Amino acid sequence: MAVEIIMPKLGVDMQEGEIIEWKKQEGDVVNEGDVILEMMSDKTSMELEAEDSGVLLKIVRGNGEVVPVTEVIGYIGVEGEVVGESAAPAAAEVAQATADLQAAGLEVPSTPAAAAQAPKVDLAANEYDMIVVGGGPAGYYAAIKGAQLGGKIAIVEKSEFGGTCLNVGCIPTKTYLKNAEILDGIKHAAGRGINLASTNYTIDMDKTVEFKNSVVKTLTGGVKGLLKANKVTIFNGLGQVNPDKTVTIGSETIKGRSIILATGSKVSRINIPGIESSLVLTSDDILDLREMPKSLAVMGGGVVGIELGLVWASYGVDVTVIEMADRIIPAMDKEVSLELQKILAKKGMKIKTSVGVSKIVEANNQLTLKLNNGEEVIAEKALLSIGRVPQMNGLENLNLEMDRNRIKVNEYQETSIPGIYAPGDVNGTKMLAHAAYRMGEVAAENAMHGNTRKANLEFTPAAVYTHPEVAMVGLTEEQACEQYGNILIGKNSFTGNGRAIASNEAQGFVKVIADAKYHEILGVHIIGPAAAEMINEAATIMENELTVDELLLSIHGHPTFSEVMYEAFADVLGEAIHNPPKRK
Repeated sequence: MAVEIIMPKLGVDMQEGEIIEWKKQEGDVVNEGDVILEMMSDKTSMELEAEDSGVLLKIVRGNGEVVPVTEVIGYIGVEGEVVGESAAPAAAEVAQATADLQAAGLEVPSTPAAAAQAPKVDLAANEYDMIVVGGGPAGYYAAIKGAQLGGKIAIVEKSEFGGTCLNVGCIPTKTYLKNAEILDGIKHAAGRGINLASTNYTIDMDKTVEFKNSVVKTLTGGVKGLLKANKVTIFNGLGQVNPDKTVTIGSETIKGRSIILATGSKVSRINIPGIESSLVLTSDDILDLREMPKSLAVMGGGVVGIELGLVWASYGVDVTVIEMADRIIPAMDKEVSLELQKILAKKGMKIKTSVGVSKIVEANNQLTLKLNNGEEVIAEKALLSIGRVPQMNGLENLNLEMDRNRIKVNEYQETSIPGIYAPGDVNGTKMLAHAAYRMGEVAAENAMHGNTRKANLEFTPAAVYTHPEVAMVGLTEEQACEQYGNILIGKNSFTGNGRAIASNEAQGFVKVIADAKYHEILGVHIIGPAAAEMINEAATIMENELTVDELLLSIHGHPTFSEVMYEAFADVLGEAIHNPPKRK
């Protein structure tokens, strides 16, 4: 099969390159490593070497042409071969796709050692070692990992690659939350000596949506590029999966030795009168809203509801959050939850807890939400944000064992049907993109080599990207008390942290929970600047079973936000230098 020669992306800022001279001509024999052309980028001349051996079949872009990065400029293949669109991409495409994903903080599978590669077995044209159904985090990660292990891999995706996270979840939401952070910065500008001509601003929702779409397009294209670069065969359409490990996409049927079900999740809905109103939006819908409402009622005070509620509140929208639990984001530590609720209230968000919506009435182009405590909330739009449920479309023919509405899997990510695995949101274990990466990786390794690796998700961090951020790993104080009884707690506040004060972000704290006997770290909870970044250090510490005493042997840089976490660990033992002495 012919291999594409692509204009490489040789730097973060490189957008195009100029072909100075082809050193090989059409019909010439090319060996891997041969210099095939001279090119120039940013006034720097360099040589491009062949990634494969063969014959230079075709030169697509000639001498003197300026070509955008990752565009095809030629083909190498077997003499007489007809160049087709299915040619495998060159390594430059891997670099481009990898750079795009890493820029967004998304994980890229690492390449395993050659010794881990599976032996090659000849398969029919429509047969694969592994078929992945779904191109979200669990799916694309599994597909690439399978290819790295030497498998012939196919992936089936009905819409866009990247799944919920890239298209309607993590990335679009974080793009909008950055706008909220920028607006917070404007409010602090004058106090920092930055005198703006005017602090008045308007929000151009068309541009906001277009920018969000451009971010999404870059990253979904990056995922597709990585799949192509790893020679994963892509099928577009809804895959109907059958018990005999065949998958039908339209009129075409393919067969796998193993199947990875990575169909992800969809927005959960509730059946209350009036919920069908066009003014009631899902979290998918609101990301494409191009007209700013004057008021928004958010039904559900979980992660998505709180994040999107904050976005619209920062734009000046009157936001009311309605949550049935006694506090927002009830899965987080209670002390942290109440602190976040207090901060959001100061930012103008109205939060009603321990109450639900019993009925929605639409009249005069606005909604009246009737609450089950007799109150009413009037808003132009409502956001339904009560979580997500597994997506089962295409899996109807499988008689899988279920745990409520989730596919039941074992510790190897295998379903009740041997050889069929179900990592990610579809199993409902931890509905987080980074957990899906790990589950997809484990599922792929087990599908290729047999069940040898377990998915350990115990120390999976979670984050809420409000301003300030919230993050946690391990047990909450309530859970630790219930499981261990005698625990120790250490805390340190950002209000005394030098970098936080200098950054106008001196709010929040770090809380560490430890076992009283051995000082084993049971949980870390952060509300404050860079919480989503710092929690990764805590997760690594817990994964490696370091005790509080061992952690305190390390040195944290100054001035950094992470000093607050170090001090919180020290406070577990009553040794925090920047805390008042603990009462005996």
